Amino acid sequence: MSCLGEIFSGVSSLVNRDIKMTPAFSQPIIVPFRNAIFLSVAVAHASGIGAEKIFYGAQGSDVPFYPDCRKEFYQSLEKAAQLGTDTKIQIEAPFSAITKAELLKLGEKLSVPFELTWSCYFDQEKHCGKCESCINRKKAFKEANITDPTDYME
Repeated sequence: MSCLGEIFSGVSSLVNRDIKMTPAFSQPIIVPFRNAIFLSVAVAHASGIGAEKIFYGAQGSDVPFYPDCRKEFYQSLEKAAQLGTDTKIQIEAPFSAITKAELLKLGEKLSVPFELTWSCYFDQEKHCGKCESCINRKKAFKEANITDPTDYME
């Protein structure tokens, strides 16, 4: 799927370093219809192996900002997937009604190794600590009252 870099290079700072990366939510950090593309690939794979469900990691804190994290979106895509594959495939988003902080609390209960997770928009050795995603990560750990094990550059 490396061709997506070319497709989105003129519109998103996530694939074009010449577009300024902002520390708050803004248009340049959006990759238009990205989750639809990933879910479409997941549908194709699921259909090919006979799977009945796809689990989508959308979570509630992103709903106000990212249209493709909204329930209406993935339910519509589920309907399209069913029509397009002639199956009863389902798209489930079990975290869509909870915040990042609530998800972290659940992860803590399940002993998730948070130090192995990645949120930063930059492909570097450490999280930058300044991009929108890093800022949201820091905020969520603080709200969850969980020590953030992330090694940030700043």
